Amino acid sequence: MKKPLVLLLGPDRGAVSGVSTHLNALFGSSLERHFRLAHFQVGSAGRGESAAGRLLRALASPFQLGGAILRLAPAIVHVNTSIDAKAYWRDLAYLLMAKLLGARVVYQTHGGALRVFCGSSRLLRRVVGTALGWPDVVVTIAQVELESARELAPAARVVLLPNGTDCSPLIGLERPASDPRAPLRLLYMGRLVRTKGLFETLEAMQILRRSGVETRLVIAGSGPVEEELRQRARMLRVDDIVTFAGAVFGERKVQLLAQGEVALLPSYHLEGLPYALLEGMAAGQAPIVTRIGATPEVVQEDVHGLFVPPRDPEALARAIGALAADRPRLQRLGAAARQRVATYYSVERLAADFTALYRALLEGAVPASSRGMP
Repeated sequence: MKKPLVLLLGPDRGAVSGVSTHLNALFGSSLERHFRLAHFQVGSAGRGESAAGRLLRALASPFQLGGAILRLAPAIVHVNTSIDAKAYWRDLAYLLMAKLLGARVVYQTHGGALRVFCGSSRLLRRVVGTALGWPDVVVTIAQVELESARELAPAARVVLLPNGTDCSPLIGLERPASDPRAPLRLLYMGRLVRTKGLFETLEAMQILRRSGVETRLVIAGSGPVEEELRQRARMLRVDDIVTFAGAVFGERKVQLLAQGEVALLPSYHLEGLPYALLEGMAAGQAPIVTRIGATPEVVQEDVHGLFVPPRDPEALARAIGALAADRPRLQRLGAAARQRVATYYSVERLAADFTALYRALLEGAVPASSRGMP
């Protein structure tokens, strides 16, 4: 019997983004034992288009999706959208096209709560709330996102399926005891945008150097502020202890995860459940994070990692310094972080969740209530 086809919408799978990482987690997982998966690319990443080309493609793309639905006859269309203005309105056109053609639609939101996106605008809240009623089921990746969607659309079917990461490349990693005589190894992995707290991180590096705390920072990723960050590192005279690794994939990514001791994500971005956080924790890194998005649902203070206020280089420097001075505590947090992800945020759990959701949708039995996470 032929497996049902699921058409997954999202950006180029080689792009540096949480949604691309999510798509790659689903492709190749046990989900493919039960469903055929196909990718429909949205957005401009990886295309090398001119401004005119982007405009023409944006106008034509929803109709191209319509053609793909008519040609492939997928059992389910799975729309992945980021909660920022450009992506949200773009992806709403795909959602509408899929529903107009009678497709079963899973609509998954990434990167923040919709009520924050709507702000105080009553009109926008009404529009977004109405749109949440269009798909057959709305998938959120954080409790805060679930509550937000239900607040805007009480009658919509909304479920919580947190992200999961592939721990298998990291299972064999052996972490020797951290040497208190060696510089503490810090890793940031993700998009290089201002709201990720990277400029504050560079200021924290300067503070640590002045106070005599030895550290090394690797910044892995690409984005619009990369050159500005390089210039800032030189101006603060920390460029000799900060390495820009660029976008990393495959074995190089695993190597950096294995080498890092602390995962930094001092973000004030509109986050959902960052894959960079899960990957760092899965590798046994102790996370230093802000209380943004689903991060407080994953990390418990001084159990898995440490929290710092956003936009506060001095607090960030103190947290890093505390772990540099107490390597047994660093080891304890890293081990607990690794266990946390392996138990609750694995790709196996993610694939099982979507297998159950897709089957329920095909049977017309999607639950109205959501599962929770410890």
